[in-house]
Amino acid sequence: MSPCVKVPGDLPLPITSDHLRYEPPSAVTGRTDVVTVTPWLAPIVWDSTFNGALLDAIYMPRDITIATTVFAVGEYVRFLKDFLETAERHFFVGFKVHYYVFTDRPDQVPSVDMATGREVFIRPAQNHRRWQEIGAGRFKVIADFIETELHGRANYVFCFDVDAKFHSRWGPETLGRLVAALHPDWYGRKRHEFSYERRPASKAFMSADEGDFYYPAGAYGGELPSVHHMLTTCNDNFQMDAQQGIEAAWQEESHLNKYLWLYKPSVVLCPEYMWRDGILPTPPNIKMIRFSGVVKDYTKIRPGWPGSEV
Repeated sequence: MSPCVKVPGDLPLPITSDHLRYEPPSAVTGRTDVVTVTPWLAPIVWDSTFNGALLDAIYMPRDITIATTVFAVGEYVRFLKDFLETAERHFFVGFKVHYYVFTDRPDQVPSVDMATGREVFIRPAQNHRRWQEIGAGRFKVIADFIETELHGRANYVFCFDVDAKFHSRWGPETLGRLVAALHPDWYGRKRHEFSYERRPASKAFMSADEGDFYYPAGAYGGELPSVHHMLTTCNDNFQMDAQQGIEAAWQEESHLNKYLWLYKPSVVLCPEYMWRDGILPTPPNIKMIRFSGVVKDYTKIRPGWPGSEV
């Protein structure tokens, strides 16, 4: 098939060159130490389960744009420089990436050298008295932002915590309709142990025999319509809880997990894509760290945290 032939949007475009050489895939050998597909047949992306060069060759000709949102509110602006600099080294390298920084301190947004086709855009964000309100407020802010600004300007959106760094490749192997990561603290445990919201009165309620995995709120994404639906639904449920005087156990993360049980993600990222510095030792099934939350003193950055200075 000629590269100029139009292919339906849900299929990968053909490789622009038929001279790309790579090791042939196998249907009978591969990683045996981890599960690489969910019961609903979504891939679980681990190191050595994909060919990065091949995926780049397929997706780069599509001329896609990746929108990336981070909230650098209050003292969290201190993490922005490392986030952006490491993203420029590892996040969708060679692709168009637009970073949208939501902050109440625009004068403190650092200047970072960007490759061609990659830009930083600053958007206003409100600080709150409690850190829980900052996190939960992201649902509505990003959902509204997708409606008013991203529609027609990006193909995918990824939403990240800013207090983290990229350490190695994060590329088109992560693209999908709806993408979520496995939480590094919980991915090897049983679902009755997960820290879901367990009160039936909450819209985020999950019983002991419900749920698939535990997903963090620090890294998720996908196609704009799917992410918009998820964030709008989670925000509506959060607001209904608030009207009843209920705050879910882990605020936005609890509602995110309820949604992702009902509406399964099409791509699941292993904990390489959402690790946490300070977890020791790294288990043998984690071959590399791609993105990781940094160690920090919450009393210095989170408003309302016990002993907080902010």
